[in-house]
Amino acid sequence: MKLRHVIAAAAIVASLGAAASANAETQWQKNHPLRAHDNARLERQNDRIRQDVKDGQLTQKQARQLRADDHSIRTEERADAYVNGSHLTAQDQRQITAQENANSRAIYAERH
Repeated sequence: MKLRHVIAAAAIVASLGAAASANAETQWQKNHPLRAHDNARLERQNDRIRQDVKDGQLTQKQARQLRADDHSIRTEERADAYVNGSHLTAQDQRQITAQENANSRAIYAERH
């Protein structure tokens, strides 16, 4: 539960920077080489959540929270890219990957 709060707090701070420029967000979405990888991973995680709700292993409330965590990670990712001219540094990418891994583990933990 603490991890969710940390992710949420980081996302709030990061979203302030992301809201500053829609243009940088457009550049990030169109030009960043890791975009396809990140989008595919988020889609797989969303598919897992959707299937777990369908199977009754997750409640709608749990699913909303897990999706909100994914959204927070995405928001932070965009803010980091905005700061670095539409690119992520290696450190930023490691941090995003670690957060995605943590959310993946949270999806698993919520099911069991």
